Formats: sequence, structure tokens, C-alpha cells
Amino acid sequence: MAMDAIGAAADFNAMQFARPNQAAGARTLTPEQQQEVQKLRQIDRKVREHEAAHMAAGAGLAGGAHFEYVRGPDGRQYAVAGEVKIDVSPAQTPQQTIAKARRIQAAALAPADPSSQDRAVAAQAAQMAAKAQTELRRQEREEREAGQGGDMTSTLASTQASTRASRAVAAYAWQEAEPTSVLSLYA
Repeated sequence: MAMDAIGAAADFNAMQFARPNQAAGARTLTPEQQQEVQKLRQIDRKVREHEAAHMAAGAGLAGGAHFEYVRGPDGRQYAVAGEVKIDVSPAQTPQQTIAKARRIQAAALAPADPSSQDRAVAAQAAQMAAKAQTELRRQEREEREAGQGGDMTSTLASTQASTRASRAVAAYAWQEAEPTSVLSLYA
């Protein structure tokens, strides 16, 4: 009797593997449904690759991928849309913000076919970098001016004195010049 039970189980398992769709309770797919499943598989692959590119390029700035799914005619779930959240806040210093903005742009434009949202994030990062660059230039200018401090005042006074002296010499030379030479200057 034990042999019969084993034989019966073997026959049942053979029947399961021979007809997996029927054994799992799934119905046979029509050619149209098979095409739809194939199309969903392609979309799923592209969506996952797209989001993986964002995550790889934005490592440290990007979170995990979140997907929207649809159930195919075969009963499986297929990703049809996705998103990866990325930190787009400025960093502590302008230099760090510029570097971060470049990484954000790289992450946003990493997929082979960036979406309009991806391009918008890249543009936002470019604006963030431009603001940080302006802030960096302002800080550098203030540091130069603060570093020169008293020198800036003496340099300005020296320049003004030099200009007054040049004018005085020119005025004296004009007064001493012969009238013909003055006319020839204007002729």
C-alpha cells in the first residue's frame, strides 16, 4: 500500500509539472493576453532600469525606488511607473552645495531616457548650483576686502593723490607751453 501512495504522488507531481498553468489554477492565455504580458514585462524592465540608474548615480542622496504596479492577465504584478526620492536641499557651504547639485543633476539625468520630471529636477539642481556659486563669489570678495582692510583705504588715498599730482603736472605743462603748440593740439 505504501508503494501505491508513492506511485500516486509521483503521478500527481508529474501531472503538476506537465501543466503548470492548469495546476496553479490559472487559465490559458489568449495570444492577445500573451502579447500584453510581453509588453508589461518590457515596461517593467525599463521602469526598474530607469529607477536603478537614478539610485546608482545618486548614491547617498537618493532613497529606494517606489513602484506603481498593474496586474497582468497572467496574475503577476508588473511595475509600470516608479520614482526615487532625492535630497535636493542645499548643503552647509556653497562649495558643498555646488558639489551636491552636480550629483543631483547626474542622478536626475542618469537614465538613458530622462523623463520631464527628471529634467525638471536637473534644472532645479542647476539653479541651486548657480545660487551657491553667486554666494561663493560674494564670500570670496568679502574675504579679500576684509583681508586688505586698512590697505584698501591707503591704496585709495594713494591713487587719489597720484591722480591729483598728474593733473597738477599737466596743468603746469599746459601753462608753460607755447601758444602754437597748444593750437596744434586742437588743430
